[in-house]
Amino acid sequence: MNINALTTNIEGWAIDRGLDEAQPEKQMLKLVEEVGELAQGLAKGNLDQVIDSIGDVYVVLTILSMQMDLDIKDCIAAAYAEISDRKGKMINGVFIKQEDL
Repeated sequence: MNINALTTNIEGWAIDRGLDEAQPEKQMLKLVEEVGELAQGLAKGNLDQVIDSIGDVYVVLTILSMQMDLDIKDCIAAAYAEISDRKGKMINGVFIKQEDL
């Protein structure tokens, strides 16, 4: 299944449960929880937890975008447009954009 179909399924799942009408502030807390689980998986070298957590973060962000009356695909497109021509370099394993060098 491709990402568009998966996103549509996530959106339908959220609507069926009324999550699209819930408070974005609560969804933000859920996002922080899931990012914490991702950090834990990375710290422990637990690939299964990392995979699950990355998926959970996408689900939570999709629902948050719905709650804010945004389309997750538009948000991703805007972010990519911002970084697509970005220049910079890796320093100690971290990409530093040109204007911050």
